[in-house]
Amino acid sequence: MNSTTDKVKGIANKVAGSVKEGVGKAVGNQEMEAEGAIQKAKGEVQEAKGKVKDAVESVIDKA
Repeated sequence: MNSTTDKVKGIANKVAGSVKEGVGKAVGNQEMEAEGAIQKAKGEVQEAKGKVKDAVESVIDKA
């Protein structure tokens, strides 16, 4: 995956996770709330991975 794909998938997972977490909290479903929190964290990691790839590419381009 390229950096843009990682960042887009990360953002999508963060949004979906936040929604799932909120719905779980609203309906009192702790399992759904936890799944949402995990998905949101996964999205944050994916997005960070994309940013790291961008930084590495920038360093390589300068070399």
